[in-house]
Amino acid sequence: MKHYLAIDIGASSGRHIVGWQEKGEIRTREVYRFPNGVKEENGHLVWHVEELLKQVKTGIAKAKAEFPDIVSLSIDTWGVDYVLMRGVRECWPCDAYRDRRTEAVIPRVHEQMSFSELYRHTGCQFQPFNTVYQLYDDLQRGRLDRVTDFLMIPEYLMYRLTGVKAKEYTNATTTGMVNAETGEFDREIIERLGLPAHLFPKLSSPGTPVGEYEGIGVILCATHDTASAVEGIPMDIDAPYISSGTWSLLGVKTDRPITNEPSELANWSNEGGVGYNRYQKNIMGMWLVNRLQSELCPRKPFPEIVAEAEASSFDETVDANARDFLAPESMKAAFDAALTAQPQKDGDYFRCAYRSLALSYRDALAELERNTGKSYDKLYIVGGGAKNQFLNRLTEEATNKKVIALPIEATALGNLKIQMGI
Repeated sequence: MKHYLAIDIGASSGRHIVGWQEKGEIRTREVYRFPNGVKEENGHLVWHVEELLKQVKTGIAKAKAEFPDIVSLSIDTWGVDYVLMRGVRECWPCDAYRDRRTEAVIPRVHEQMSFSELYRHTGCQFQPFNTVYQLYDDLQRGRLDRVTDFLMIPEYLMYRLTGVKAKEYTNATTTGMVNAETGEFDREIIERLGLPAHLFPKLSSPGTPVGEYEGIGVILCATHDTASAVEGIPMDIDAPYISSGTWSLLGVKTDRPITNEPSELANWSNEGGVGYNRYQKNIMGMWLVNRLQSELCPRKPFPEIVAEAEASSFDETVDANARDFLAPESMKAAFDAALTAQPQKDGDYFRCAYRSLALSYRDALAELERNTGKSYDKLYIVGGGAKNQFLNRLTEEATNKKVIALPIEATALGNLKIQMGI
């Protein structure tokens, strides 16, 4: 029996999941899990990628001990962030997307190429942390001098396993620099911004072999975790989905990118899928709840938190996607500032957060239906948030859609399917 290893790393945790086919279905077993998170250094938020690499190798060793016949492995992570390289040497730090370093350069980028023009080229939604802004900040600070490569996080980790530098399509589409029609890096954007052209080679498709690590083949999956998650959703029809984690990625599969003016004005993104376009929007997710929990009641288990939220009668909501909630020093203070009524207990904050998320899903789905000209009856939810029955019920009530919550490791399943070629 052939076994495959999916290494799925999110902003708060990573996991190693072994998969195999049995009676026409993919069976899985989690063999290793580890924490992840941004660190503050010198006033900036960064990733400790060397620690991630250490955890990746530890998990591989544990997987091999239990399944010595592993055929291949692949790694997926969040998008937009990267490691700069000068040959074989890293240019640390690896800045995290929640850092605010791009704020000053965004207007300078738009002086060279307006967001409307960028959107017509790429169909990529505006986010202040898009790679295009991060790289321009690096350029302005001289960090690109003598740089030979920029590798997205999963590309870097697989390079460290194999010695091979490969750039993968789905993750590249999170940069805001891939042409929506050609599926390759957009040369006009690169030239207009004065970025080094050699940093943007031809892209590789999911399923491309990279090399080997200790006798295990290393293959490019859809290395952007949301792209792998969408591959892992067992849909009977093409319906909207939410990949619910730190962020909520809400979208639908389309044959081609949709880059019209309504999509631009509503800030919808077109990102790479495996043979299709993902028309989606990056909106707030469980970050709100996770930060509230770490601040208000770090030792309280989530089932208890959810029960308190259900029991609360607090009715006010906030704009879950407001910038004030992106990276506040205190999430509680951010809620307090946005509310007119003062929550009296922990459950009030969490009820407010869950209801606010459900309303943001409703609004995004309404935009999606207007922009695509289609109506949908179902909404698939996968990822960590799919386990929250209270939020699922609030979402069903807010959206008037049948919510199909699948508390499965959809990202790992998609990663495995690509390795298996199914």
